[in-house]
Amino acid sequence: SATGTHYTMTNGGNINSSTHLLDLLDEPIPGVGTYDDFHTIDWVREKCKDRERHRRINSKKKESAWEMTKSLYDAWSGWLVVTLTGLASGALAGLIDIAADWMTDLKEGICLSALWFNHEQCCWGSNETTFEERDKCPQWKTWAELIIGQAEGPGSYIMNYIMYIFWALSFAFLAVSLVKVFAPYACGSGIPEIKTILSGFIIRGYLGKWTLMIKTITLVLAVASGLSLGKEGPLVHVACCCGNIFSYLFPKYSTNEAKKREVLSAASAAGVSVAFGAPIGGVLFSLEEVSYYFPLKTLWRSFFAALVAAFVLRSINPFGNSRLVLFYVEYHTPWYLFELLPFILLGVFGGLWGAFFIRANIAWCRRRKSTKFGKYPVLEVIIVAAITAVIAFPNPYTRLNTSELIKELFTDCGPLESSSLCDYRNDMNASKIVDDIPDRPAGTGVYSAIWQLCLALIFKIIMTVFTFGIKVPSGLFIPSMAIGAIAGRIVGIAVEQLAYYHHDWFIFKEWCEVGADCITPGLYAMVGAAACLGGVTRMTVSLVVIVFELTGGLEYIVPLMAAVMTSKWVGDAFGREGIYEAHIRLNGYPFLDAKEEFTHTTLAADVMRPRRSDPPLAVLTQDNMTVEDIENLINETSYNGFPVIMSKESQRLVGFALRRDLTIAIESARKKQEGIVGSSRVCFAQHTPSLPAESPRPLKLRSILDMSPFTVTDHTPMEIVVDIFRKLGLRQCLVTHNGIVLGIITKKNILEHLEQLKQHVEPLAPPWHYNKKRYPPSYGPDGKPRPRLNNVQLKPIAEEREETEEEVHLLNSTTL
Repeated sequence: SATGTHYTMTNGGNINSSTHLLDLLDEPIPGVGTYDDFHTIDWVREKCKDRERHRRINSKKKESAWEMTKSLYDAWSGWLVVTLTGLASGALAGLIDIAADWMTDLKEGICLSALWFNHEQCCWGSNETTFEERDKCPQWKTWAELIIGQAEGPGSYIMNYIMYIFWALSFAFLAVSLVKVFAPYACGSGIPEIKTILSGFIIRGYLGKWTLMIKTITLVLAVASGLSLGKEGPLVHVACCCGNIFSYLFPKYSTNEAKKREVLSAASAAGVSVAFGAPIGGVLFSLEEVSYYFPLKTLWRSFFAALVAAFVLRSINPFGNSRLVLFYVEYHTPWYLFELLPFILLGVFGGLWGAFFIRANIAWCRRRKSTKFGKYPVLEVIIVAAITAVIAFPNPYTRLNTSELIKELFTDCGPLESSSLCDYRNDMNASKIVDDIPDRPAGTGVYSAIWQLCLALIFKIIMTVFTFGIKVPSGLFIPSMAIGAIAGRIVGIAVEQLAYYHHDWFIFKEWCEVGADCITPGLYAMVGAAACLGGVTRMTVSLVVIVFELTGGLEYIVPLMAAVMTSKWVGDAFGREGIYEAHIRLNGYPFLDAKEEFTHTTLAADVMRPRRSDPPLAVLTQDNMTVEDIENLINETSYNGFPVIMSKESQRLVGFALRRDLTIAIESARKKQEGIVGSSRVCFAQHTPSLPAESPRPLKLRSILDMSPFTVTDHTPMEIVVDIFRKLGLRQCLVTHNGIVLGIITKKNILEHLEQLKQHVEPLAPPWHYNKKRYPPSYGPDGKPRPRLNNVQLKPIAEEREETEEEVHLLNSTTL
């Protein structure tokens, strides 16, 4: 494929040279325009390549029926790839849900009548279940019944306890071993890396088939092990792996990194769609949280991918409730105005939890990286899993699967509920069963449940800090929602009892009459879950939509919005970074966050390289360097590219040549062209200069030259430079003065500069006007350009005492 070939812009005129050389413009060089691992893509170049490909297809489509078919295939390939991604994401999510449910119940017992049934399915067909003990049936055997033949008593409890810990450790060990041996990239949630990849960074293998396969298997094992993690974040990674793999079937996406990222944006929407059963929330999540470049066309395709994925999941029906999610709830009472106060308090709790979690988790992850503990990932997972299992088993709320716990906390207390959370003292005068059960005094079951929930809350807070970041697939959505749901349910029961015993207070008098169903504790759990997830991730719009799609609570949008906004404001007061941005910074990924504001008054000259202590800028000349000179320059430096100037005398900018493209082009020329040797002249100009007859054949490399590199002047404010990098997705930008190249700014330089400013350290160097001699001027006092030796600007022989007229004018007129 002709990647990168058609990106060059010519200045008009005839391209054909007077010499009889093979012009590389006519023959594309394989590999030019591709990227190395851990490098950033050039969005501008990729978009230009795509426009050129589109023009070529359009110009040919009227030539024949075959070309017309190719044109239609090209136009529809975007919809095809997102359809395939949606189908695969929905199928894998259904498979993960079913397998995780079965393996979670395997820790407690087994279904003898059908081994592949989980606990609930095992007792569906039984006629011997009672209302009070609906989860007990003869077909389901606990491990104590199977091993020692006892269903009750201390021996049975200890046996079940031991088997619970055994299975939890087995699942955790298997998960971490598979990740370590087969796919190290399958650990964690994957969202920080996906955000970085969507911003233009390349991490080869992160979205590959091995990662997909191992992540799918180990995600089931990690969830079943009972660790304080969720499967929702990793499902986004799984969906993006599907999108990446399917994009290789279509040349439009396989050969263009920017187009591939459009598919990955749609895939992340499909991932959230199947994780939460929230197709619209998935699209908004992709837009708000993970995507860097999100054109309108990608919005439609994301919507379609989310729709297809949700449809497939609904067809599989993994939860057996004809819903896309486990915890779909319906409340029967409206919310009242006075309840906004506890909702806002839950928002404050969510923001405080988010700020605490981010700081504590990042501190622990940093400690893991810097100590010997990080060298033993398997041991760490085993220790965390053992502590989790030992503490979780005695408490019925921590022993539950986290999704089941959230379902129980969200559920309103109806007449058919047998949970201890619904153990209220009934009014004997109530003659008929109705949906709206009036507020009642709490019974002993509710009070014991509250104590157990308080212990569960402390346990979840501590364990989630240490679990997120271990070397197994681990999502953060479900543990955060569980913490919020526990806190919310406790607050809800407290408000409910307050309203029951003090219904004559002025805040309750208007709404809460005696015998009315006034407060819904399940609603508080839902609001608390949204607030805590918002505090950790700093999502707003997409989070509210996800939660109301998740629960069907459409009329509760205002309480959700109030809690989520409060949690964001409180969290932002302690630091503006969400957990994903914090992990991106911890791992040192080159990610320019569009949400951050640049408020400093530095200039391009303060950030550009070379610095005062660095070697001078390495450049290429247009037509008087040899192949050997360029190869030596490539070997001696580690730069990703080199500015091309006209000549040693005139240092005007011609273009920019990437290191990888130069290497590939020279290797290709040595193999395919005769007469190319180390002393061959390299020509980046449109016409080859006249050479002596005995000189070796020149090498034309104009085709790999970027003729329109982005340039700024040395006085451009960094605020504008950062904006250009963010909005255009640049890799590098050249700094010029009167058309003469002074230096280069790369994405890495900008990130280092931002980090330094964030830590309130002195800038890399004082502003240019404090020490104007820091950058040797490219021109002498006589106005003529300074000489350069091959590729470097010669340093001035003597320090000039007199300021030139131009420099004096610049110093006087600049106000900072």
